[in-house]
Amino acid sequence: MKKHSRVWFVVLKSKTMKIAFFVLCCAMLLSFNFGGESLASVFVQKSRKLPIYCVQNEKKEIALSFDAAWGSDKTEKILQILDEQGIKANFFLVGMWVDKNEELVKEIDQKGHEIGTHSNTHPDFVKLSKEQMELELATSKKKISNITGKEVTLFRAPYGSYNNTVLTIAENKGLKTIQWDVDSLDWKGISAGQIAGNVIKKVQSGSIILCHNNAEHIVEALPSILTTLKVNGYKFVTIGELLLDGNTKIDHTGRQIAC
Repeated sequence: MKKHSRVWFVVLKSKTMKIAFFVLCCAMLLSFNFGGESLASVFVQKSRKLPIYCVQNEKKEIALSFDAAWGSDKTEKILQILDEQGIKANFFLVGMWVDKNEELVKEIDQKGHEIGTHSNTHPDFVKLSKEQMELELATSKKKISNITGKEVTLFRAPYGSYNNTVLTIAENKGLKTIQWDVDSLDWKGISAGQIAGNVIKKVQSGSIILCHNNAEHIVEALPSILTTLKVNGYKFVTIGELLLDGNTKIDHTGRQIAC
């Protein structure tokens, strides 16, 4: 019995050592760098799709965006402030908001701002079927295009919720999915000073800023945000202008970069 025990111990020990060696080799391989990125991050990037959070940019260009889903009473004032500052922004509109604010949609477009879809009814896309996702996008795109006469090419997922299926369906509908790397947190009802601080301290070249058209203190915060960032050398452009053309990819942080 003791002899057999020793034999099994040697066999088991040999298998354990082989497994440990295999795991060690895999760990070493995944840690190697390929073009500045580890193989592990490259693998994750290839298997998981990402929207665009920000853009590689050396010109200190940034984009300001507003999501519009429910209220609209602050939108006119936002447009006035943007006019006064000579700034064009992005508005991601929910279809049901468009239904109630057709004249505002026209005004946003006529003033040279860029309009994207924020869905039709503001659901969590991850919880929808493929057919429901397609209907949300097709319906909202059509509502906007019927008013502006322009093709909608940008999409922001409600709640920032997405997965590979969401991004693939959006892409099949001719839409680039846009997130943000600077969140004003204006939706929390925080003060104008806090909103401005959240934006100003986090902005970098190529940033996409998230605000909401009916946040409680966004109107008070906006002049400070725009003036300060302009003084700091930043130039506001639309997301369409910020995005890179040609051969690009999205790195593991969600930054669109040139290949």
